[in-house]
Formats: sequence, structure tokens, C-alpha cells
Amino acid sequence: MTHFSPIPASDAPDLAADIRELFDDLSRVLDQSQRAYSGECHPALDVLETDEAIEVSIDVAGVPAEALRVLFRAGVLLVVGEKAPGPSLNEQTFHLVERAFGRFARAVRVSGAFDLQKARATLRDGELTVVLPKLDDRRGGAHRIAITSAPASRT
Repeated sequence: MTHFSPIPASDAPDLAADIRELFDDLSRVLDQSQRAYSGECHPALDVLETDEAIEVSIDVAGVPAEALRVLFRAGVLLVVGEKAPGPSLNEQTFHLVERAFGRFARAVRVSGAFDLQKARATLRDGELTVVLPKLDDRRGGAHRIAITSAPASRT
């Protein structure tokens, strides 16, 4: 069984540089209408384990793919994004505001061996799903190692 735990990005100082770099990248590629200049949001996430993979699903309704970044490093899956507010309506009065806008960073520590070359992230219907395929755990198993002959050393 793979172990995982959600961790606040602020509790992982080694992730700070990665988070800054990903936010800087988003700042370069998003146009003004896609930017959220203040605020933070905290999208909900689920972690699911199957025999073949770990799947992390994050609610990111209203966030386009170009406003998301996914990184896996040192056993931590990091998802960074930015949700822009809707168009400003100066003439209207809001009576209730529950939706959150702004930047977010979610980090999940995952233990195990994964085939990162086959990892994938899919955005569909406001949900980002990241799949980390498992590698077979070969520890404890027997594996025959071939022996090659080398020329004798001269002394």
C-alpha cells in the first residue's frame, strides 16, 4: 500500500522555490483577463489508490489548462494554479459571495515508486486528475544477475 498525506505548501520549505517558479511561469503566460491579482483559494482534492496507480483529483472549475502547472519532485505532487474572478460588474450589488478566486498551491506527499514517464494530467469538466502509474516493487524478490567474464588483470 502506498502512503500519502496532504501537506500545506507552506509546511514544505523545499517546495517554496518550485511554487515561486511555477507562479512566475503562470504570470508570463496568462493575459490580463486570466489573472487574479489578489486572494487565494484552496481547491478540494481526493487521493485514490488502485492496483495500477495513484490518482489525485482536484476541483478546479473555471480554471483553464494554461492556468495550471503540475510538478512531481522528491515524493511530492505539486499542483499550482490561478483562478481569475469573473467580469467585474460595477453597477451590481452582491448579496452573497462564496466562490474563491486567486492563486493556489496544493501539495501531496506520496511514497512509492512511480513511472513518471507515463504520468498524465487531464482536465475535464472542471476537475484535474493526475495519474501516477505505479512501478512494481521489486524489493525482496529474487532477480538473477548475469555474470560476464572479464580479462584477468595483470599484476
